[in-house]
Amino acid sequence: MAYSDFTLKSVKQAFSLKTDEQQELFAKIVDVKSSEHLQAWLQEQVPLGLAIGTQKARSEMIIAPILVEARKLMQRRVSLFSGIDFSVDPDRGLEGTCDFIFSRSAEQLMLTSPFLVIVGAEKEDINQGIGRCIAEMVAARIFNEREETGVKTIYGVVTVGSIWKFLKLEGQTVYVDRAEYYLPQTGKILAILLHIFHEGGTVQKLAA
Repeated sequence: MAYSDFTLKSVKQAFSLKTDEQQELFAKIVDVKSSEHLQAWLQEQVPLGLAIGTQKARSEMIIAPILVEARKLMQRRVSLFSGIDFSVDPDRGLEGTCDFIFSRSAEQLMLTSPFLVIVGAEKEDINQGIGRCIAEMVAARIFNEREETGVKTIYGVVTVGSIWKFLKLEGQTVYVDRAEYYLPQTGKILAILLHIFHEGGTVQKLAA
């Protein structure tokens, strides 16, 4: 079993989780302005990425540039990994590669404190990717517990490029944001990512 094999039902059963779908987690977050470079890139590449229609095209042409922009806005004080092996507990199915994962560290050579996982959903189906995303979030929490990083709250994103859905794991509850965000709301998506980066003390820890 691997991350991609989990459904919402199976991941809840396997790890004794409950879900809360009633919260608008980031409704009050104020948009930030994206760079002219990102705006120009998306204007050129989004139509092509959506026309090709594969998860790989959406990942390369839409998702990755937005994540890189978010890291840039953080002055590269968080690290971003793509397509790395993240086998944390194979016996429980927590193995495989992550599409994207952010760490609360500027260290780019090695993953040290994962706190945000991003799943590119197949077949343009956000719901299809939620089970996998939660499994990767659970794995990130186990990783942090083992390494004693102090990171307790784990965030997740399921996206098809044109639509972004945010999740939050606290204790045994997975909060699934009621809202979905669309590409014309790139400023909002970036603002949410920055809020997640700051929550939990990323800046303070890196400055220490």
